[in-house]
Amino acid sequence: MDRKNHSVSFSNINLTVFLLLVASGLAVAATKNGFVLDDALIPQKQILSGGPGRDGIPSLENPTVISARDAEFLRPKDRVLGIEVNGVKRAYPIRILNYHEIVNDVLGGEAIVVTYCPLCGTGMAFNAERDGKIMEFGVSGLLYNSDVLLYDRETDSLWSQIMMTAVTGAMKGTKLVQLPVSHTTWRDWLARNPHTEVLSDKTGYRRNYRADPYPGYSRSGKLYFPVAEENRAYPRKSMVLGLKIDGQFKAYPFRELEKGAAEFNDEFQGREFVVFYDSENQTARIIDDEGQELPTLLAFWFAWYAFHPDTEIHTAP
Repeated sequence: MDRKNHSVSFSNINLTVFLLLVASGLAVAATKNGFVLDDALIPQKQILSGGPGRDGIPSLENPTVISARDAEFLRPKDRVLGIEVNGVKRAYPIRILNYHEIVNDVLGGEAIVVTYCPLCGTGMAFNAERDGKIMEFGVSGLLYNSDVLLYDRETDSLWSQIMMTAVTGAMKGTKLVQLPVSHTTWRDWLARNPHTEVLSDKTGYRRNYRADPYPGYSRSGKLYFPVAEENRAYPRKSMVLGLKIDGQFKAYPFRELEKGAAEFNDEFQGREFVVFYDSENQTARIIDDEGQELPTLLAFWFAWYAFHPDTEIHTAP
């Protein structure tokens, strides 16, 4: 090969390698776990891998449910997410949600998605129908502010649980409709709803639902992953009841609720309601002046503040 042809060939090879490296670099910078992060509504650098890959934590689809009397695996103090839709009531045990984080279900004839983030202590449920289509969600394996990022299987958009919003993809900016959830003990939910259905522990997966996959985490002051904002007014893992009205946020720390009455009137953003606190079952809820329960969120203090640093905070009289 003469020097001229050799030079041209070498230049072509260099150009090809360069383009491949650039393309590879862009792909690494713009994707994680196979999800495109370009133009995300949240900082890309704060989207972190939680360890498992996409669907490494398997969601549940149309799961088996059983009657309360058949839920022998549950103990009175076990935590559950209790949900009612169109008069049908169902309990989702935290001991199962710890291993799956997302349940795609139909309750009272409506498609819903039940979500739980063990790292933030947050259990939330949403309407899963959008524009006449039912969305199915999975666990992305990614986190933002230590909170689970869901993804929908139709568009691969990522959704922030606590923000209740799609933060990437074709659905970016779309809001989820939150449903009221009772985050309480099995004994409390059962006492108030004796005919409740229960998510069965026969999920089709080999998991030890009697063991906590995060032993000691809720009692520790340490976080597994960093968050953007912190406030040490309360211990990181102490519980708060969070309320959102018209884009504004208010927190009711359990440490404040413990100092006052178990039931009291309050007002926020021009709306009046009653706050109920149950110290025995470590739960709280808000009922408006029409007797309807408002969608709220029980969360670790650090998680609530990380997403809502401008939150108003209820303090005991």
